[in-house]
Amino acid sequence: MASLVEAIDAVLPQTQCGACDYPACRPYAEAIARGEAPINQCPPGGDRVVALLASLTSRELLPLREPWRPATVALIRELDCIGCTLCIQACPVDAIVGASKQMHTVIAAECNGCERCLPPCPVDCIDLQPLAERSDAEQQRLAAQWRSRYEAREARLAAEPARRERRLAERRKSHAAHEAAPATVSTTPDGRAVDRRAVLQAAIDRMKSQRGG
Repeated sequence: MASLVEAIDAVLPQTQCGACDYPACRPYAEAIARGEAPINQCPPGGDRVVALLASLTSRELLPLREPWRPATVALIRELDCIGCTLCIQACPVDAIVGASKQMHTVIAAECNGCERCLPPCPVDCIDLQPLAERSDAEQQRLAAQWRSRYEAREARLAAEPARRERRLAERRKSHAAHEAAPATVSTTPDGRAVDRRAVLQAAIDRMKSQRGG
């Protein structure tokens, strides 16, 4: 079955759009191989992909469940963008760049036209621009690129909890070391010993008191 999954996944367009009712192309390929999913649920693939899937699985050729979805690229109307980052979080191939409360933009060469950035946008500032029909060779090249970017993103997201926990542990360790550090003592010109950390804390406390007053 593994070889069948690989063969099915290889003919899917790798847009990772979810229009097939599965979260990405690979889960859809696995469901087809298990006999759980119809072969006609890939609008970006169109009739061509349905025919290939029918041949691979020896199933009856079916019409597309939804209309064919031609190639497009997302375009953010940057003057309308509010920098919410929701489209960045939704993009399955990391084709959108930006920062919180800053203008976002789409890397056109990486965009797969999946449309996943459209629903979460609160100001409806993303448009889809039609593209010329691609050759089979170009489509295969882009499918490999999108699969690679999707897998890299999934690996990054899967590793993020562990990275976050390591950062928190390092902060706790640093804070504990700071608390355990001995007082920093210096000597004044008249020979008195002064704890500089205590003096600094006293100054901070006075500032807080004055602001409160």
